[in-house]
Amino acid sequence: MATFGAPLSNSSRLGDLGVGTPTQAADRRVSNVVPAYDLGDKPVMPALELIATIAHDVPSSNGLYSSRYSEEAIDQYHSAARQAGAILILDIQPGHAEWMDEVRALRKYLEMPDVSLALDPEWSVPKDKIPGKGIGTITAQDINEVSQYVQDIVDEKNLPQKVLIVHQFKDYQLKDRSQVVDRPGVAIAFNVAGIGTPGQKTATYASITSPERGKVFPYGFKLFYEEDVEYGQRGMTPQEVMSLDPAPDVIVYE
Repeated sequence: MATFGAPLSNSSRLGDLGVGTPTQAADRRVSNVVPAYDLGDKPVMPALELIATIAHDVPSSNGLYSSRYSEEAIDQYHSAARQAGAILILDIQPGHAEWMDEVRALRKYLEMPDVSLALDPEWSVPKDKIPGKGIGTITAQDINEVSQYVQDIVDEKNLPQKVLIVHQFKDYQLKDRSQVVDRPGVAIAFNVAGIGTPGQKTATYASITSPERGKVFPYGFKLFYEEDVEYGQRGMTPQEVMSLDPAPDVIVYE
């Protein structure tokens, strides 16, 4: 169960994780949300999903419409995660950057046993597009290259299995999912995002997880504290979420 986001500045934030200090954000969600999903079927692992590379809808200083979070800031969230008994998941919104450039920049953290990775293809767009003005995509080749890199780190450092979350809310964001390669040291999970009513979100989940799409993976489900209520009238309860078929293995709150 992950809380997602990042502070953008002293006066603005993105997602739930950006509210308050890293320790306050971790304590708030680990203490309030994790117990709601402790329904007896399997243990709940808390996580902080921090946006380590964040996309912008205006040109950034590197010209890639994205910027990296500082190591000092990542260290603060990593410390807060450890104090809360959670893992840290570093999320990549590349803009115009290459996936592997952003992944390699995080190697220091990926060599740690309690740090995993997430890819957010909504924010990966061609050079002639602006992030946020259209929905980005990813390919199986992209995912396989990332997962092989992480697998090599797991093998080299003798680390426990890591999670690789791929966020998705449109079928066309990944057209060749059947070509995604399994890795023993990398648990790939497709996290179904998307804002809407409970019915709309359930329908999106059913589409993304349909066996007709080919290869079956662990799946996740994303909820939005503000947007789901604003656009969908209400948020879904933990009981409703865990009643989805298949039951999600990853829950993300933004």
